[in-house]
Amino acid sequence: MSKANVILTSLQACNSLNGLKIVHAQVIINDLLKIPAISNRLLNSYAISVSSSLSYAQLLFNQIQNPQTQAWNSLIRAFAQSPSPVQAIFYYNHMLLASLSRPDTFTFTFTLKACERVKAPNKCKELHGFVIRSGYERCVVVNTNLMRGYAANGVIETARSVFDNMSERDLVSWNSMISCYTQASFHLEALKLYERMRFEDVGLDGFTLVGLLSSCAHVGALNMGIFLHRIACEMGFVESVYVGNALVDMYAKCGNLDSALCVFSRMRKRDVLSWNSMIVGYGVHGRGDEAISFFKQMLMAGFHPDSITFLGLLCGCSHQGLVEEGVEYFHMMVSRYNLKPGIKHYGCLVDLYGRAGKLEKALEVINTSSPSDPVLWRTLLGSCKIHRNLEIGEIAMKNLVQLEAASAGDYVLLATIYACTKDEEGVARTRKLIKSNGIKTTPGWSWIEIGNQVHKFVVDDKSHPDTDMIYRKLEEIMHRAKFIGYTKDESLVAVSGSSSEDFLEKSSAYHSEKLAIAFGLATTPDGTSLRIVKNLRVCRDCHSFTKFVSRAYSRDLIVRDRVRYHHFRDGLCSCGDYW
Repeated sequence: MSKANVILTSLQACNSLNGLKIVHAQVIINDLLKIPAISNRLLNSYAISVSSSLSYAQLLFNQIQNPQTQAWNSLIRAFAQSPSPVQAIFYYNHMLLASLSRPDTFTFTFTLKACERVKAPNKCKELHGFVIRSGYERCVVVNTNLMRGYAANGVIETARSVFDNMSERDLVSWNSMISCYTQASFHLEALKLYERMRFEDVGLDGFTLVGLLSSCAHVGALNMGIFLHRIACEMGFVESVYVGNALVDMYAKCGNLDSALCVFSRMRKRDVLSWNSMIVGYGVHGRGDEAISFFKQMLMAGFHPDSITFLGLLCGCSHQGLVEEGVEYFHMMVSRYNLKPGIKHYGCLVDLYGRAGKLEKALEVINTSSPSDPVLWRTLLGSCKIHRNLEIGEIAMKNLVQLEAASAGDYVLLATIYACTKDEEGVARTRKLIKSNGIKTTPGWSWIEIGNQVHKFVVDDKSHPDTDMIYRKLEEIMHRAKFIGYTKDESLVAVSGSSSEDFLEKSSAYHSEKLAIAFGLATTPDGTSLRIVKNLRVCRDCHSFTKFVSRAYSRDLIVRDRVRYHHFRDGLCSCGDYW
């Protein structure tokens, strides 16, 4: 066996940095670095093997005369995966400017991965142009990574354009486009793309299911989720812990905790995410006692909780008013599990005290943790609205203004407190401030799934094809709700307007969830549960309205707002009017 073959065999068997250095020394002694097969293999081992050392890889690369494309790819790949992905782009640029070697499929793939990580949209466009000029525009692998690069940089329309213009697509391409949509929160588009997959008779795998189930979870598309669950069972993917976790998460976020628990109980293999999905699910549904019970089962099963576990616990304690338990778990995560609380944990603690009316304690938490974070002050302001505490509400608003973080929603909360405390001058002053500063509110919208189709409504929506029918149904619902005791709360400040002109007027009769409820009642059989997802916190009037609708029509209505889940049945809500 020649010395070169011995070296190559040794490199293949090498599994430590010291071993690599020994082989490297033999390469130098025998003057073998000029052999591309050896230099490339040695460089690849230094760059991306289990015994990798990027600093040594760079030193070696600088000793190679006229490095081939494979050598450049090793460094570009290593840096694309490293804490310094911008260096991958640097080496790509250097390759084009100072080398006779030309990029190939791997070069483009690794450099695009670096662009994805460093958020470099202009570099993505430049690479796209060079891909076309180099004749790789038909390469499935390169195009798939172009999609990912554009999507990661927020250019989702261009990512879809790349996908649509591909002359050939494999399952990875379809999965990547679904993932791009899901990560960019274009969940309806992800589900629509799956319809196209079915039309074109494209198969699916576990990755497809995880992406689609995530979108179902976000938009509350329970029927589609059930359909995907059936496919997962038929094709054997339900045995995957990743698919199982996605199913648990989907059912929990779609308001069906019983089915989430059923899937969890049947999972042969579970990880921390499996337990977290259930604990967080119980937490956001306001079932703090059950979240705590599941946490204890998790510990007995030998799993180590993480920060997400405690977020679920704190959320459940907050929504159920379990102040002592919530404080206990907050201290437990630090003292017993050595987990550092993040802003979300402090936010839950502020919310826990605030919802329970302990506003001074909530204020103390902010001042001793992170007084420069607007999220905490905004949480406190929301609690002040619940308890109509103008004094602390003004303190919270003052801090938001000082941090230059006050949003339209914050002004709405303050104005609502003024309105509830009969301070008309405060309402007028806030309205004037909003209009003079041209502050825009976040438009309110609601999703409802009918069959396998998700319908979206905004405040006073007239865009739906069945608008006339929806408004006629809503008038009928209003009449029946009033007949059994519903009265419109005229004291509330509207939060769903999309412009400052709409802002702070009397609450609209046609908030998005009311339109969604009307459409759901008009298009589903008697007794069918309705599930609605809303981007804002449900207002008091709509909350009261939905309670009366559930009683008048003998329907279960599950509403997921920005904060929590509300299960309406027989005129009552699962939150106990504590939200």
